[in-house]
Amino acid sequence: MDTPPPVEYAVAVERYLAAAGLGDGSRRVYRIALDTWAWALADRPVPAGPARRRARPPVLPLALLDHPSAADRLRTAVDRRRAGTDPRTLNRELSTLRAALTWWRARGWIRADPAHGLRPLPLPAPGTGPAPLTAEQLRALFALRVPLREQLLWRLLHESGAPVETVLALDVDDLDLPHRRTHPTAPPLTWQAGTARLLPLHLAGRTAGPLLLTDRRAPATTPAADRCPHTHRARLSYRRAAELFTAHADGHTLRQLRPARRPLP
Repeated sequence: MDTPPPVEYAVAVERYLAAAGLGDGSRRVYRIALDTWAWALADRPVPAGPARRRARPPVLPLALLDHPSAADRLRTAVDRRRAGTDPRTLNRELSTLRAALTWWRARGWIRADPAHGLRPLPLPAPGTGPAPLTAEQLRALFALRVPLREQLLWRLLHESGAPVETVLALDVDDLDLPHRRTHPTAPPLTWQAGTARLLPLHLAGRTAGPLLLTDRRAPATTPAADRCPHTHRARLSYRRAAELFTAHADGHTLRQLRPARRPLP
């Protein structure tokens, strides 16, 4: 017997996520994006800052997506968030919504496509983009209770000022821990006390392989250079690192961790 269509938007979200085959972290990121659009469909602004993490999205009937006003509400939400949200983040959230809408329509739960006509936002030209995080924002970020891997990545990006791609490409044997720098054969990076405190905890005896790893065992097709010989996990990707940061940092991006002048003491 077929499961009856869900009545509530939140239930439809959970069924979509359950069927999408996502890992726990990705499921959390997708849920945050879809919850964000619930505020828009309720014609209410998305809470900002710490309030967003504490707020519960409004309870909505799934049928609201078929209402003629749904498309206008989504367009209004995009316009509201355009000024304060990185366009990559907003585009990723729009893509998540479109994927869910397509899945729901394929099952006959809704008929309309309220996201029709919403186009991806243009990305900033190289060398431009959102301003670096302020000292206050950094203190709040570093005070979050997040996994050690994220703590290390965020600190290292801020203290070194290096591009995200450079940090994610680091291997354990690139690091000169006593001198808080990389070896001469690696990209030149230095770091400060925050990163120096976290690195030994993060490495836990590892002597080779990528510095930053995924949560799961690497697929068999993963190149040896991108697989840890101790844990057999893969190198953390930029996409996954960006998703996790955006979920915790209220729409900011990893590139905003690079200091404007001097890193936070």
